[in-house]
Amino acid sequence: MSKLDSLVQGFLAQKRIAVVGVSDKRETGCNAAYTKFKDAGYQVFAVNPRIASFQGDACYPDLTSLPAKPDAVFILTNPIVTDQIVQQCVDLGVKHVWMHCMMGVKPGLAAGMTSVSQNAVDVCKANGIAVIPGSCPNQYLNPDGGHKFMRGLFGLFGFMRMN
Repeated sequence: MSKLDSLVQGFLAQKRIAVVGVSDKRETGCNAAYTKFKDAGYQVFAVNPRIASFQGDACYPDLTSLPAKPDAVFILTNPIVTDQIVQQCVDLGVKHVWMHCMMGVKPGLAAGMTSVSQNAVDVCKANGIAVIPGSCPNQYLNPDGGHKFMRGLFGLFGFMRMN
């Protein structure tokens, strides 16, 4: 089993997941992830400081505002926001973080399409947080055809290998 697959299994074994970056303005991969987690039976918290509700559920401005500590946090935001969210994870004792990147886990391949912050990755590692710096849960959690294809293609080209 690859290091990435092991980290994904660890993340998906958690039961309470915060999804940071949901949007009420357009359909996004973050919105899809929220729905997939919820449909799979996870307790899911939507996080976006701009909105009060998402898909009929409460939406929270940050992790410290959640009614319960999440076991894991999925982030699809600007990398600057990722830094802030990871610090909240450290403060709360969250042990699993997944930072979205459209192009797998190779830094720099998708500079404009990533939530990965190298600083946030380093903070995670320094604080014992299992971190997935890239890829997308939609490629693993009951993936549709497009996400299966992306996972296979990115794997074929080595974009899914972690050092």
